[in-house]
Formats: sequence, structure tokens, C-alpha cells
Amino acid sequence: MSKLKVGIIFGGVFEEHPVSVKSAQEVAKHLDADTYEAYWIGITKSGDWRLCDGPEASWEDGAHRPVVLSPDRSVHGLLVLDQGNHGYETIRLDVVLPVLHGKLGEDGAIQGLFELSGIPYVGCDVQSSALCMDKSLAYTVVGEAGIPTPTFWILGPGESVDAGVLPYPVFVKPARSGSSFGVSKVTSAAELDAAVATARRYDEKVLIEEGVVAEEIGCAILGNDGELVTGEVDHVALTHGFFKIHQEDAPETGSENATFIVPADIPAEAQELVKTEAQRVYRALGCRGLARVDMFLKADGTVVLNEVNTLPGLTSYSRYPRMMAAAGISMTELLDRAVTLALEETVR
Repeated sequence: MSKLKVGIIFGGVFEEHPVSVKSAQEVAKHLDADTYEAYWIGITKSGDWRLCDGPEASWEDGAHRPVVLSPDRSVHGLLVLDQGNHGYETIRLDVVLPVLHGKLGEDGAIQGLFELSGIPYVGCDVQSSALCMDKSLAYTVVGEAGIPTPTFWILGPGESVDAGVLPYPVFVKPARSGSSFGVSKVTSAAELDAAVATARRYDEKVLIEEGVVAEEIGCAILGNDGELVTGEVDHVALTHGFFKIHQEDAPETGSENATFIVPADIPAEAQELVKTEAQRVYRALGCRGLARVDMFLKADGTVVLNEVNTLPGLTSYSRYPRMMAAAGISMTELLDRAVTLALEETVR
């Protein structure tokens, strides 16, 4: 039986580039070499696409060939450029696995390229990726579905808000960014302008949301429109401040202020409620393949949506693979299932 040719895209031009590389390194360790023939496409911080041997630490400096994913469906894969002869060769791909986080990875942009190419790809489609990336749109859609969200305010480019009307503390965030980049907790009106300026470094559209007094809970989900598989629910136990994922100097050694408890140390009925509500969020936003749904569990036992990550981290310290592993799904099996779901979605 011939191996499936999988194009694995990693890196990227925005702030989550290092996290993406770490995720790709874990994929390289666990992808079944007997099943898949991997083609590694690294996107440098300057935006160059390179066909490389893998996501090792020196991939940006080592030997490589310029490559692009062709939008021409007859190619159904890669155009590897020969700069000397000004020609190219083609590599037909069976499936694409994007290991990208944040802008141009989770927001529907590269998913649009996959759609043009006609190549099956792992993860959410253009519409659901764009919805989940924009927290204000995700809140609006989920709220219409009857799922609680924080009270929030939106600031477009150049817009401001009367600082005196906000119920402090509030969180100020880029509306379309990830991994806590540009997020500030604001406890008084005097801090608001600086927080908005910080958020605007990552996105001109800014989200201000009420501070929800609750525990931070996550749910890993795998599946398309049919039966959904959930990992064990996790609990982000904080010692102080607020959780800033991927902001630590050495995240592999642990978070500066958080401990991840898997399975979550919450009652069984609360775990089931989180799973049920997370699946409702997943379906309401049209997710497919995989996503991590982060929620707040309040003292009264109710849950509130925090955010949805459509291409969650796959690093050695990431929450999504930990939750799946706790449910008995190894990284190798997780990758197998994700690819199978991508191929099934195409057949349908």
C-alpha cells in the first residue's frame, strides 16, 4: 500500500511563528512514517516558502528549495521551483496538515488557498476559521445560539469608549490574535488607553470584555458534523494574575503562574456540562476536524465561552494533546484521526 503524501505547513510571518515551529517538531516525532510521506513546507518570518527536510532548529538556515502550493487544481499540490533553470517540478499531495497558529494560519486566509487548490486539509474551513479567529464574531454567533458569553464592547480603527462606563476589571484584547498576545487586564479607567494601544499593536479591531469571575476550563474536540470526540477536560489553576499562554520565557518547564490539571479537578457533572456546551459551541461555529474550546466555569455551575482555537498548539507543553492523551488518544493516533477526518470531509 502506497503512503499518503501529506504536506505539512509550519512557521508563518506573525508572532506565533516560534510556537508553530515547536508544534511541527512534535508532529515530526509522532507522525507515522509507515503511513505518511511527509513534505515539510516552512514559511519564514519574512514570508518565504521553503521545501525543507523538517522543522529542526536550523531549518531556516539549511538547504532548501523555494516552493509554493499551487491553486491550480490540476496540479493538486506543490510547485517546487528550480531557480537556476527557471523551471519547476510538481509534487501531488493527498492532504495538507497546516501546523500554523494565529494570523494567516487560523483566520481562514490559508484555508482559502487550500480550497482553491482542491486538496483536502486538516481543520476548520474558511468560514469557521474566520468566525473563531474574530472573538467578537464568535461571541455574536454563539450568543445567538443561546450559549452564554462575556459582555463585550468592540472598538474599530480610531474608535474609543467612555472609560467611565466600563465595569472594572475588564480585559482588553486584539479581536483577531492568539496566544494572549496584546491582552491586558484593566482594573481602572486610568489604565484603559495604554491597554487599547497595546492591543492595537496586533489588531486595529479591539475587544473589551467584562472580567468573568470563574475557573478557566478547556475542552479538546475532534470530529466533523457527526459524532464528536472530546478529550479529558482541563483546568488552568492560577496562582496569580491571568493566564498568558506562550508568553513564558521557557514554557517547556512550566507556566509562570498556572498549573494544568488534567482531568480537571471539578465535579463529574461539571465536566459533562463543559463537554456538552463545548460541543454546542463547536457546532454553532461550524467547526470541523479539531478545535480547543476554552470556557469559564462559574461558582454557580454555569459555563461561559472564553474563546475557540481552531488550530490549537501541538507542542510538548500544549493543552490540546494533553487532554487527548488523558482520554487515551496518543499524538500519533490524533494525527491519524485528523487526517482521516480531512479525507472523509472531501469524499462527502
